[in-house]
Amino acid sequence: MSETPDPEVVELAGKVFDLARGGDAEALAAYVDAGVPANLTNDKGDSLVMLAAYHGHADAVSALLARGADADRANDRGQTPLAGAVFKGEDAVIRALLAGGANPEAGTPSAVDTARMFGKAEVLELFDAR
Repeated sequence: MSETPDPEVVELAGKVFDLARGGDAEALAAYVDAGVPANLTNDKGDSLVMLAAYHGHADAVSALLARGADADRANDRGQTPLAGAVFKGEDAVIRALLAGGANPEAGTPSAVDTARMFGKAEVLELFDAR
């Protein structure tokens, strides 16, 4: 038995996902501090961290991780925020995720696999250094 979602909750969730995509770290932090789950996911399993990471917003990633978001939370396709950041070449996001405890071996493909696939030797060295 499935309930119809409250339209106001759906609207709020959409706004928070947009904040993650846009990188508004301060507003995201305020919403999470007010009770929005740090690990909120959309209909594809993309977390707030995933959206912020994929769109290159290291400050937003750090704000979410500081509030308990899971750095390794994979989406419905098995992709992690770190693998997405490697794919997009977002060095500051990669560093923020690693500082927040992200595991380069997590996900399918993993961030390590992604770095190898795209010949990103400097990222592999960063992973080895941790």
